[in-house]
Amino acid sequence: MTDNALISLHGIADGGFAEAEVVIDGDAESLLLYRQGDAVRGFLNICPHAGRRLDWAPGQFLKSREGHLVCAAHGASFALDSGECVAGPCKGDRLRAVPVQVRDGNVFLA
Repeated sequence: MTDNALISLHGIADGGFAEAEVVIDGDAESLLLYRQGDAVRGFLNICPHAGRRLDWAPGQFLKSREGHLVCAAHGASFALDSGECVAGPCKGDRLRAVPVQVRDGNVFLA
């Protein structure tokens, strides 16, 4: 992996998740990464409902049969293409997207 890469693309299963610690605007943040083929989407690992992490254990995320990300704390479901909450206590709200890009087989902050 090259300097400043968050993770190698192959370190994330296709259709799966990973978590990376990053610094955004001077603050340490947990970043949720979702891979779909050769594309990766990034979101802050924070549920807009109560401000808690989405993972049930560090880097371990739940995915519903419908293909939505599910918050481990209160069950809110999020569309992975947009981060929009489609069911649960924060329906209509959305995850905060963080731009990432894939270069040379690695994932970087954009």
